[in-house]
Amino acid sequence: MHASPHTALPPLRHDLCTTARLAAPLALGHLATGSIGFVDAVLAGHHGTTTLAAVSVGTALFWLPMMIPMGTLMALPAAVSRLDGSGRQGEIGALFRQSLWLAAALGLLLFGFLTLSVHALAPLGIAADIRPGATAFLHGIRWGVPALTVYYALRYLSDGMHWTWPTMVFGFGGLLLLAPLGYLLAFGGFGIPGTGAGGLGVASAIMLWAQMLAFAVYLARARRFAPLRLFARFDWPDWPVIRGMLATGLPIGVTVTMEGSLFIVTALLIGRLGGVEAAAHQIAINVASLCFMVPFGVAEATTVRVGHALGSGLGTAGIRRAALVGMLLVLGTQVLSGLLLLVGHDAIVALYTRDAAVAVLASTLLLYAAAFQLPDGVQVLSAGALRGLHDTRVPMLLAAFAYWGVGMPLGAGLGLGLGWGPTGMWLGLIAGLTVAAVLMGVRFLRSSRSPRFVPAVRVTDGA
Repeated sequence: MHASPHTALPPLRHDLCTTARLAAPLALGHLATGSIGFVDAVLAGHHGTTTLAAVSVGTALFWLPMMIPMGTLMALPAAVSRLDGSGRQGEIGALFRQSLWLAAALGLLLFGFLTLSVHALAPLGIAADIRPGATAFLHGIRWGVPALTVYYALRYLSDGMHWTWPTMVFGFGGLLLLAPLGYLLAFGGFGIPGTGAGGLGVASAIMLWAQMLAFAVYLARARRFAPLRLFARFDWPDWPVIRGMLATGLPIGVTVTMEGSLFIVTALLIGRLGGVEAAAHQIAINVASLCFMVPFGVAEATTVRVGHALGSGLGTAGIRRAALVGMLLVLGTQVLSGLLLLVGHDAIVALYTRDAAVAVLASTLLLYAAAFQLPDGVQVLSAGALRGLHDTRVPMLLAAFAYWGVGMPLGAGLGLGLGWGPTGMWLGLIAGLTVAAVLMGVRFLRSSRSPRFVPAVRVTDGA
């Protein structure tokens, strides 16, 4: 039974604590995932500037297509949370099994794409000395892609049930495996030859499989999830259900890709300028990505809270309260990260490289990263709240305009056209994120004014 829209809302402090408890493990889990790139970048940087530049390009080409399945599967936590909030827990297991089929199919498609993507390095204008390492990195990490897409389905199920600690635990568990394994395969030891960027790609793939298998075992054995009967039976693909998930999730995937590809294509364009510029950008964007993981975690928690409020029938007041709480948390985290980058940019860069030319440019770029912390937090939180309302198609168009109608043309014009280099490209990033923050915020205020209860995709869990 749905609660009345006029049900008294709890004190703001209570909601802040609830969202913070939900978001903290998500943010830490995202930090662990983002730290994969940090570990790869640090190991690559100490291996050599060319290796770091190769990993920069390889990482960009890996995450560019990965945004689509990651974003598409983001429809799962909102759907699970709404089923839970509306008392339809019996349908969650069957929906989850269909999400596994979708995740596996997306992973196989992405594996094929990465296999072919190495042939695009030369046409993209990537410097000749960077291409061999980037190719080796992609050839290694592509084997972990099917595991990563299934891992997202597993963790989004857990997140949607308001149980986010496994995301953190398995995220850091993978990191503990990657650091020594990446060092061994990159530098060599114990009779194993070091293969630089290629070794880092293979190490990342092994880690991704270990994470996925561990999470699957946990969900299968945890008492908390036993009533959902997640693995109680085998279901063949149910195409109407999968199409329903795609209808909601694919616009999310495109939206996430619009933002992520702005950064990734920026990396590829900077890769045309040379090894020093590519390496400096990789350091700065890796640090900025780590900062982004915190508001991203809060945004995912907000998706779940908004979806639950919608499923429980709390109306506009409850939905906006869930979003407001997330926004307050994000504003706090972004002020802190901005100050950290302003004060500690030189010390942060020193962790990555001893190359003086790379360090000077990377330190400058971190100041630009500090400038976009607030708009980046506002846009990701607003997008997360809209996902909770299942409002995904219009935000997709808004993202396309902000990032590719404003951000990329401005960045390319300043950076390449006027010769401002990486700093010009980063000014484009700031502009795109700022426009997105305004548009997404206005869209949420409009959508939450008259929220529609869109029924989650109905699946059955019959014998």
